[in-house]
Amino acid sequence: MEDLGPVEPAAPVSVIMPVRGEEATLAAAVTSVLDNGYEGEVELAIAVAPGPDRTREIADALAAADPRITVVGNPGLTAPHGLNAAIAATRHDVVVRMDGHAVMPPGYLALAVDALRRTGAANVGGRMVPEAEAPLARAIAEAMQSRFGIGGAGHRVGGEEGPADSVFLGAFRRAALEEMGGYDVHFTRAQDWELNHRLREAGYVVWFVPDMQVPYAPRGSWRALARQFHQSGRWRREVVTRYPSTASVRYLLPPVLLIGLVASTLLGIVGALLGVPLLIAAFLVPLAYALGLVVASVLMLPRTGAASAVLMPGVLGVMHLTWGAGFVRGIHHARLDGRG
Repeated sequence: MEDLGPVEPAAPVSVIMPVRGEEATLAAAVTSVLDNGYEGEVELAIAVAPGPDRTREIADALAAADPRITVVGNPGLTAPHGLNAAIAATRHDVVVRMDGHAVMPPGYLALAVDALRRTGAANVGGRMVPEAEAPLARAIAEAMQSRFGIGGAGHRVGGEEGPADSVFLGAFRRAALEEMGGYDVHFTRAQDWELNHRLREAGYVVWFVPDMQVPYAPRGSWRALARQFHQSGRWRREVVTRYPSTASVRYLLPPVLLIGLVASTLLGIVGALLGVPLLIAAFLVPLAYALGLVVASVLMLPRTGAASAVLMPGVLGVMHLTWGAGFVRGIHHARLDGRG
């Protein structure tokens, strides 16, 4: 573990932004970074992966209008390739990650630098805050902020400031990033968690700052939600396979739940066909799970409203079971660009 040295107030900051297909949101994301109200120097490196829209054209135009912006290519296509390319194109000791479809809240950079200065951590960050108005999207947003939906990680549901396993996006000390060799390009998903795990294994501190909140627009369709959580489960299996010590109840519960529901349903069907009451009783397991989803949805009603609460049992079920199915499947046959 290297001695990272002190962080000065208003230290120069490098912001890295991997983008692909961000034609509609890139300009707003860039503006939110450069007009964040930070007193120190800010540079921004945008790593653009090839795509069918005008993202590269927009990025180049923004760079031509502002010398603080550098645009680099990302021929590797994936987020970790882009992040590493952007890191290499920047020079400051503090490196802040931002996404091209997110808007950096005012004061975010100052919070990040202050947290690095106060804590001596290698990485500080907060949580994403899903925001939506349409009933399904709002149900998904609330589920993603609830322990009923996604577990108890601080960067998902919030919590007290302090050491954490991982944080959303992150503000890093460059020396620690370079010691780790940057992001592992194998992990097209879960690359943040994997990097933070390596930082902690090396003796560095990852620090959660509740006030570092970044708005996030969640998926707005059942299909997109299922695909997102299935992919997340597959890559979490890969993380656990590489780092067995990271296996936890939170990660193992969804696949165990899925297997239990399938097994109990099959036993109940066999029992009904053969007329065996003991096997028919296995139907109580999926019934109990369904009841649990309804109870959780009722408890979340004050935050969701009635229209979203009606959809909540389905949203929670899709999250749990597709994540579990992805974990069971793993990435053995996945494309390494994360789209398999």
